[in-house]
Amino acid sequence: MTGKSWSHRPARLLVRPLVGTGVTPNHLTTLRLVTGIMACLALIPAHGAWLWWAGWLWLASALLDRADGELARIGNMSTPGGHRYDYLVDNAVNSAFFVALGLGLRESPWGGAAVALGLWTGAALSLSSYWSEELEQLDGSGRKAYTGAFGFDFDDLLYLLAPIVWLGWCAPLLVAACFGVTFMLLVTGWRLWRLTSRHANAAAAE
Repeated sequence: MTGKSWSHRPARLLVRPLVGTGVTPNHLTTLRLVTGIMACLALIPAHGAWLWWAGWLWLASALLDRADGELARIGNMSTPGGHRYDYLVDNAVNSAFFVALGLGLRESPWGGAAVALGLWTGAALSLSSYWSEELEQLDGSGRKAYTGAFGFDFDDLLYLLAPIVWLGWCAPLLVAACFGVTFMLLVTGWRLWRLTSRHANAAAAE
């Protein structure tokens, strides 16, 4: 089944000509990794043209995040190994963005607090992503842990990071992300604990 969010549609159109060309989803995932790392590195200087490049590279990386999955689906190239690679890259790149954001604010009035916030947000996002994956596997229904609404899902928030960076709102973004990701971590952990307990109780009753 193809992705249903609005952002999947342009990605599907872009990758359709690649079907049968030898280009694989893993190629696009690797390109997503490279552009994502470059975006994070461009965030660290945190001024002028660096932020401009960081935003554009991040948009490219976010689009490739959609494109690899769409190519796998419409090209019938989905594999467990490809899914795992995609998950690891997404987790690493998304978490690194906030670590880099904190490092970029190290010489701002936030100083070391920004670095600490970035490290915490990156770590919390990585753990939340891991718990979400565990939740989906334990649930076994094939549904995403967080499905979104109105044609959007949580990954679509990635596209908003670029214009926020261009506007220079890096500090408010980091603070908002810290609160939001911490809340998601707590909710996901609670949901995973509930589902694990339910399975354990069901097994004990048999």
